[in-house]
Formats: sequence, structure tokens, C-alpha cells
Amino acid sequence: MTIMLRPQKPLAAKVKVIGHRGASALRPEHTLAAYAKAIADGADFVEPDLVMSRDGVLVIRHENDISGTTDVAEHRPFANRKTTKLIDGEPVTGWFTEDFTLAELKTLRARERLPELRSTTYDGAFQLLTLDDMIDFVAAESATTGRLIGIIPEIKHGTYFRRLGLPMEDALLATLAAHRYTCRAPVEIQSFEIGNLQYLRSKLGRAHANVRLLQLIDAAQLQPADQAAAGHALTYGDMTTPAGLCDVARYADAIGPMIRSILPLDADGQLGAPTALVRDAHAAGLEVHPYTFRPENRFLAKKFWHGEQPNTFNQQGSIAEIRAYLNAGIDAFFTDDPATGRKAVDGH
Repeated sequence: MTIMLRPQKPLAAKVKVIGHRGASALRPEHTLAAYAKAIADGADFVEPDLVMSRDGVLVIRHENDISGTTDVAEHRPFANRKTTKLIDGEPVTGWFTEDFTLAELKTLRARERLPELRSTTYDGAFQLLTLDDMIDFVAAESATTGRLIGIIPEIKHGTYFRRLGLPMEDALLATLAAHRYTCRAPVEIQSFEIGNLQYLRSKLGRAHANVRLLQLIDAAQLQPADQAAAGHALTYGDMTTPAGLCDVARYADAIGPMIRSILPLDADGQLGAPTALVRDAHAAGLEVHPYTFRPENRFLAKKFWHGEQPNTFNQQGSIAEIRAYLNAGIDAFFTDDPATGRKAVDGH
């Protein structure tokens, strides 16, 4: 079913704005500054990506490789910890959270992950966060603003960490249960893997009304890491067929596909016709929460560009593109700039 942009109020009530790693277009991702900015700019949810420290603490980083998002390379005592590991079948060279205690990780400072694109003004200003840190902060912001702000944690590399003896799923459930805020605020746990979401469903049942599960979907030809590790043939493309979506709906409440799997770009960089994905997901009883809208020209369809420079921050173009996806029927969306997302949804 197509959601029309008019009238605006029902649309605003339905579609949720998710601050992708906070307001990561404007502040270093996964920092208190990024979360504060996202909340101030109207995000309904804020996202922490979760990895593990050596001593079993849930730490918020986009990847367990922290080479590009921290100043770890400048810490001489840690120089000998640079190594190469096989992460979900791919060799990665860098420094990894599982080789550091939480106390050691707290000596590092966050850096902008895309310095060629975004400001590095805040590099070195902020510590790394644990999930506990972030929940306490969001709870405080909720009390200040008078509105419930959802948390949408992503389990990163679940199979990899389980094999290291650092399983994340029960640690996440225990952390959520330990905070009064996350016992009542909206929580949506996400993963690119399947088995951990199925496990979480078995633990949660359908009784935890405030906790929902989101199956992330990567490129069609790729496989969930746990399926590949088990020698199964299932691909993300298989999961987005009508039958595959019905299978996903047995354990998840929503899917999180890439935005271009909903409105693909043609050879000229223009938006094509909608695919059947939103319709088929809704028919299976799943919401659709695509990722990721970014406000720079290079991430937009060509018709929405302002000027010719790929790195130009283009809020109006991003609003126009997001509204095309609202018309395609999405239920929520991830954005690096929640202020832009809020304007798109609210009709400003």
C-alpha cells in the first residue's frame, strides 16, 4: 500500500526517524555528542552498534576494528596489538576491541570515520561508550525532553564473537533488563545474522512488548555470516522472496534492507520504479526500516543534487529523496542526519 504525503499528520505519526549511529553526519559516530544531536534534532530512535571488549563488556563501535574510528594508532603502548584477523570470512588488518579491556578502550578517543567527507573538528573530544553509558544518557535525555526515545542496538559479528567465547546475545538481554529505562522504552534489536535473532525470539517470546527484532538485509548475492559459517546456501536474496519474507516473519518484526533495494538507481543515477520488496514484506507482516539516508550529494539520486560537488551537504535534496521512499511505503528509516529526516516526515 502506498503512503501518500498528504495529509501530513498520519504520516508523521507512523514513520520513525532513526539516528544512524547518532547524528553521524554532524558529529563523530557513536559518541554522546552524536546521540545528543540526534535527540535534539528529533530522532525517534538512536542506534548503537555493539562489539565486545576482551573482558566481556558491550562497547559501542561500528566495527570491532577500531583503526579508523579512534586514535588507537597514536598510542605507543598498543602498537604491538595491530594484527590481521579473519572477520566473517574477510581478512582485516587493524586494532580490535576484543584485544583490549574496557579500561584500555576508555583511554582512546573517537575520530570521524569519513574525514574526507565530514568535519574532523571533534576528533579526540569524546571517549568510547559502553551500552550502559548510552542507555543512561538516553534515559536522562528522555527525562529532559519528556518523550520516550527508542534504542535500536545492532549485534555486530555475533558468530565471530561467540567463537571467541564472547557471546553477545545474553549480555545484551541482561543489560537491557538491568536498566529501568529499557524495560519500558522502545527497543529494537538488529542483526545481519539469523540465528542470533531466532535465539533472541526464543528467549523473549512475544511477551516483551517494548522489544522488537529487526532482520538486516545486505546485497542479494551475499550470505548472513552465520549461514555461511554453517555451510548453508541461503542468501539475502533468498530472504527477500515472498516465501523468504514469511520465514523471516516467524522470528522478526521488521526487515532493514538497503535503500536501493526499494527504489533502485538506473544507469543515469536516477530513481527507478519501486521494487516489490515493501509490498511483499508488508504482506508477510513485516515492517520495512531501510538504511541509510545521507545528506551529501554523492549519496543522492542525480535529480536531487545541488550543484556538481559530490561532497556538498544537501538537505533539501535529501528531504526530497526520503519523501520518495515515504511514498513507497516504508515504516521507519535510518539517517545520518535526523534533522533532515524529521523535516521529510513532518512536511517542513
